[in-house]
Order: sequence, then structure tokens, then C-alpha cells
Amino acid sequence: MSQLDRALGAFYGLALGDALGMPTQSFSRAQILERFGAITDLQDAPADQPIAPNMPKGSITDDTEQAILVAQLLVEGDARIDPAQLARRLIDWEARMQAKGSQDLLGPSTKHALSLILAGHSVAEAGRFGTTNGAAMRITPVGIACDIARPDHFLNAVVQACQVTHNTSLGIASAAAVAAVVSSGINGKTLEHALNAGTEMAFRAEHHGHWVAGARIGPRIRWAREASTRCNNDNLGDLLYDVIGTSVASQESVVAAFALAQRVASGAMNSFDALCMAASIGGDTDTIGAVLGAMLGACEGLDHWPAPLIGHVKEVNQLQLEPLVKALLNLRNA
Repeated sequence: MSQLDRALGAFYGLALGDALGMPTQSFSRAQILERFGAITDLQDAPADQPIAPNMPKGSITDDTEQAILVAQLLVEGDARIDPAQLARRLIDWEARMQAKGSQDLLGPSTKHALSLILAGHSVAEAGRFGTTNGAAMRITPVGIACDIARPDHFLNAVVQACQVTHNTSLGIASAAAVAAVVSSGINGKTLEHALNAGTEMAFRAEHHGHWVAGARIGPRIRWAREASTRCNNDNLGDLLYDVIGTSVASQESVVAAFALAQRVASGAMNSFDALCMAASIGGDTDTIGAVLGAMLGACEGLDHWPAPLIGHVKEVNQLQLEPLVKALLNLRNA
């Protein structure tokens, strides 16, 4: 399997997981079960969807759109991200969303950071309170463009991508963990190996950014992977929803994605079923699905995803990621 196939698997996996979770995001597990049943396919968003009302099935959300934004900045900056430029692009992105009447706007950590920048605070200080999953959801391009075999270069790129909005031990560690899995997958590593690399990188990355109180990402991922392996199928939903958690907190949604990825690595679940469970579990379903899809796709390749669903997501969103992914790989192999 080629690097390109794995990289496309990661980016389109992100988009597919995002689209599967789009109609269910912010609903509870019970509400999703009552209204949708178990998610097994792309679905239209209902009129009372709190973030994406009436969006057609297959629509992506901010997770994929901001990942594309980060990818474009990486290509423009020759594998470097200017934090000030990222701040400007995010502000412009939200303005475009508001002009269209979209409810799919910036997350709490990103919004708070950008409000500080607009008020005159420095980029370096703006992200000191960002602990949610916003950095992790858009970090996949860094995993594609930067080789974890060069760990210092890799981690520096992750920090640059996080600094403006999530310049904290939790924000950086969660993003680094996801990017490490993606980067390891593109290097041809197995999913189990890549998840180990992601877990280890979370421990290393937590020493960057401002320390904030909260359960550490590395130990949470390690525990959740072990718990997922021991859990039987009937209790997996309870483990994810009631114990790990599925909120926008990085210690919950990102860790939940790792727990589901571990089920795939252990052979207890296939990749698409894992994405469907992410979309069905409640809470921040689109981000859990996006992060999970990126990690699984990097290790298993584009052909592992159902081609009709990928085609539908591409058509609905006019999405053509191939040139961008090739440019990211050129940076990786330069």
C-alpha cells in the first residue's frame, strides 16, 4: 500500500467520520437511539439539529474544513504554520460561516482564543486556556506532512498548529497523539503499533504549552485502550458514553476515539463499524468520528472505506483532497 493511499485514507476517513457524525452531534445517546437507531449510513440532519439543522446527508462540518485550512497553511509555509496567519484564517472562516447563516462555528477554546487576539492580546498567550478537542480535530495534515521518525521536527509542527488556540498541556498532548497515529500509519505501521506511538507521543507532548489542571491525556489513552480491550460488545457503549465520556473535552472525545481504534486493532470490530458507533454514541460525535477516521484510514488506506460513501461525501461537499494530500506528502518526503 502506498503512502498516498494511506494519506488519502486518513484525510477522507476524517471527512467520512465527520459526515457520519454530523446529524447526531450534540444529541444524547438516548436521543440518537430513539430518532436514528444505530447509525449505519450517512443521514440527513433533522430540522432541530442544534449545530447543523437540515444539512443534507454526507455534509462535512468544521472538523474537516479546519483540517483543510491547516493543510493549506502547511503547504503555503513549506511545512511551517505561522500562528498569526492561522488565527487570521480561522477568524475569516467563521465570518464566512456566519455570512451563510451556518450554526457550525468555532468551538469554545478556539472562540475564546480568537476573541483575545481581536482584543489585542498576543498569539502566544491567546491559547493558554484551550483544552478542548479543536486542535486534535484539525491536526491530521500535520501527521501527513511531518514524519514521526523525526520526532523533534514532528512535535514542533504539532505545537505550531496548536499554539494559537490550544497552547496547553492537554490541547497539545491530544493533538500530538492523533498526529502520531496518522504519521505512523503513513509509514506503514500496523494500527496497534501506531496507537502505541500515539500514546507515547501524548506523554512527550504534555511538557509543551501551559500546564492546566485535568486528567492527563497519555494515562487516559493508555487506560482507555486497556479497558476497551477487556470490554465485551454489550458494554462498550456504556464504557464510551458513561465512563470515558464523549464531550468536547480532549480527555473525553479524543480518548474515546483511541478506545474505538483499539477495538479495531484487537480484531473485535471493523473500521467502518467503529465509525458508525462513534456516530451513534452521543455527544461530540462528528469529532470522535473525524479523529477515529483519520487514524484508521492512515493505517488501512483509502480502499478500506466504502467507495460509495466516500464518493457521496466528495460530491456533496465538492471535495477533492488529492492535490492537497500530494502536496503534504511532498513536504514529508522533501
